[in-house]
Amino acid sequence: MDVLRVVNLGIEVSGKKILQNVNLYIQQGQTFVLFGPNGSGKSSLLSAIVGHPSYRIYDGRIMFKGKDITNLSTDERIRMGMGIAFQNPPRVSGVKLIDILKHCARISGQSEEKVYEYAEMLNMVDMLNRNINSGFSGGEIKRSELLQLLVLNPDFIMLDEPDSGVDLENISIVGDAMRELLERDKPAEKRNKAGLIITHTGHILKYVDADYGVVLYKGRIACIGNPYDILEHVAKYGYEGCVKKCLRKLNSNRK
Repeated sequence: MDVLRVVNLGIEVSGKKILQNVNLYIQQGQTFVLFGPNGSGKSSLLSAIVGHPSYRIYDGRIMFKGKDITNLSTDERIRMGMGIAFQNPPRVSGVKLIDILKHCARISGQSEEKVYEYAEMLNMVDMLNRNINSGFSGGEIKRSELLQLLVLNPDFIMLDEPDSGVDLENISIVGDAMRELLERDKPAEKRNKAGLIITHTGHILKYVDADYGVVLYKGRIACIGNPYDILEHVAKYGYEGCVKKCLRKLNSNRK
């Protein structure tokens, strides 16, 4: 079953076209990794999928769990089972982390005991009574975002550079939380969650495996394949060379 279908999607921001003719299908239990150079539109794609109002869809549609959500609000999409961890989430004054976690627990039906269990997993117990992201380091912000997602328990998870700013001491903690979120420790046939992860360096793949890699290049999906092969090709040939190699392989398979 397709959890997410992005069909011929075109996105513009402030009248400027960012993405054109993007097609992406993610099935239940699958995790995709999204690669691409800076400015290729990776974060814009995730923002459009979750319904950020600054990202206007001028063409195509987004289907989630078989329903057209192109014109639904972010709140409606979250309640349908979407979750996202932004690359640079805002700092929120006057709202403690524990308050937002309790709100997420009410939405998902998780117990208060589970909230503290996840906080312990992510080494965030001492930060529960602090304002959201206020005074947090880059790595603490990432762990805070993952903690909120674990409590919210969405069916489809989007993670924008979850390893960015995370030190070596905590990267394995982040990896464990991501595997829990995406059910990667379960057999493939028993996974219900699906995910889309943006990574700039690919380092997170040492801790969380993925089914497919996708290259977003010049505002379009340019390549889909084995994520580890794509990462190796990007390291060797750069994004342009990787895309050309992918296209040559595609044309060869068509003959």
